[in-house]
Amino acid sequence: MAITKIQSESLNLADTYAFTGTVTGVPAITVAQEWRLSSDLSCSTTNAPTLISSNIEQTDTDGYAGIGSAMSVSSGIFTFPVTGIYLIKVNAEWYNSSSDYCGIQIHTTTDNSSYGEAQDLYTGVGGSGKYANSSGDFIFDVTDTSTHKVKFLYLVHSATTLSGNQNVSKTSFTFIRLGDT
Repeated sequence: MAITKIQSESLNLADTYAFTGTVTGVPAITVAQEWRLSSDLSCSTTNAPTLISSNIEQTDTDGYAGIGSAMSVSSGIFTFPVTGIYLIKVNAEWYNSSSDYCGIQIHTTTDNSSYGEAQDLYTGVGGSGKYANSSGDFIFDVTDTSTHKVKFLYLVHSATTLSGNQNVSKTSFTFIRLGDT
């Protein structure tokens, strides 16, 4: 039996290719979900992080389409549907009647008990009737869905509103599974 050597060539990524059959070796996103505050959350003056545990709903308007099994949330604790490497994103919209320093934090656990502060996102609200945003992300390796969880906390120094709305995402939490763990 004769062996034929095939000359390898590189692909020109500027070209358009039509594939037939199955393309393998390309990981697909299998989970992508967005959740949001469904109504404003009045944040009392505090100098300690406070759990966001109410007014949370899965986004469901304006053509929203998640991918895969949904996250679940109970008393502000989010549980992942399957293992994997996840990109966790948070966007917070703040409103205040005076100047304030506001923050939202991402806390994770790998033992379903001890939470660590994975991300710290602060901004200043410039004065009466002003809005401000803080946003950030964290990549989290979820090796066990029963022990690896995430929650979001806020920190304000005067009475401030964390904006929420059931028709538009003002404060939102996004979870995208990037690949296998």
